[in-house]
Amino acid sequence: MKKFTSIFRLQKPISWSLIFSLVTLVGSCGSNDIPIGPSSLNSRYTEEQPALSGNGRFLAFISNRNGNQQLLIYDLQERRFIRTPGLNRAETIAESPSLSYTGRYIAYITSDQGKPVVALFDRATQQPQILTPIYRGWVRNPHISPDGRYVVFETASRGQWDIEVLDRGPNIELDIPNGAAVNTPPTVP
Repeated sequence: MKKFTSIFRLQKPISWSLIFSLVTLVGSCGSNDIPIGPSSLNSRYTEEQPALSGNGRFLAFISNRNGNQQLLIYDLQERRFIRTPGLNRAETIAESPSLSYTGRYIAYITSDQGKPVVALFDRATQQPQILTPIYRGWVRNPHISPDGRYVVFETASRGQWDIEVLDRGPNIELDIPNGAAVNTPPTVP
């Protein structure tokens, strides 16, 4: 006599063991290993568009912490966030950060009356400044020179993407290491 076992009876133990295995696997791959807290670089939220200062000490990036997109500055040496009052305005989006040599100046894209503009934040004075208020076309991808004098970006004011170089002038306070020599800047046509 043949003994017959129901297929349904065999599938239940297999499916439950498969479910327990998957739950264990997913649980072990969770985000519990990510350090979380007020001084942690990573979070459970999206962190993107990193930029490093020329001296390698400061990191700027866009984060979705606290439910809104914001530009954050992290001190890699002291492992803490830098307070930047005035940098992130309510109901505006910041993108594409770029840092000068010591991270004093931050160039980035933000919005002004619904239009993207290149802005500059000076950490020493805690003041933001819009650098491209009169550009009629779109702007994107700003980068600041290590000394903070020049900002380059892309603009579509002629119907195609072109590169613009903005000279902030010879009278700005340069972001240079203490004791470093200041070279004469090249002339931009």
